[in-house]
Amino acid sequence: MESTNWIRLEFPSDTRNVAFARTALALFAAQLDWTLDQLEDIKVAVSEAVSNSIIHGYQLQEGIVHVQASHSGQVLEITIEDFGQGIADIERAKETGYSSIPEERMGLGFTFMYEYMDEVHVTSEVEVGTKVTMIKRVSLPES
Repeated sequence: MESTNWIRLEFPSDTRNVAFARTALALFAAQLDWTLDQLEDIKVAVSEAVSNSIIHGYQLQEGIVHVQASHSGQVLEITIEDFGQGIADIERAKETGYSSIPEERMGLGFTFMYEYMDEVHVTSEVEVGTKVTMIKRVSLPES
């Protein structure tokens, strides 16, 4: 029986911490049997989720980003949570090209998360915050 391993991190909503979160989660995820492309996918999804918390959730203001990750067997689960602005219309926010700051952002964050992870679950409440949980399963090599 394989045991569950997990980590928890929290850091200020500073854009310099996007690279930190990306690298820390990639190192944690590397305990499973990913291809290099799959690890890169995880890094991109984490970068997008953390960036969304900092840029959209906290609007580049002071706040705390919480990150949790765990794996059991060959399943990785990552949760990124902020306590910022929240998302009024989650379905609209998931649309490719939509951004709450359209003049500065491309609106691809959720698109990349959904593309690179097996599951993405978003819960949000205006003025309370947003939680994004992403799941990725190690796929067996094709014979």
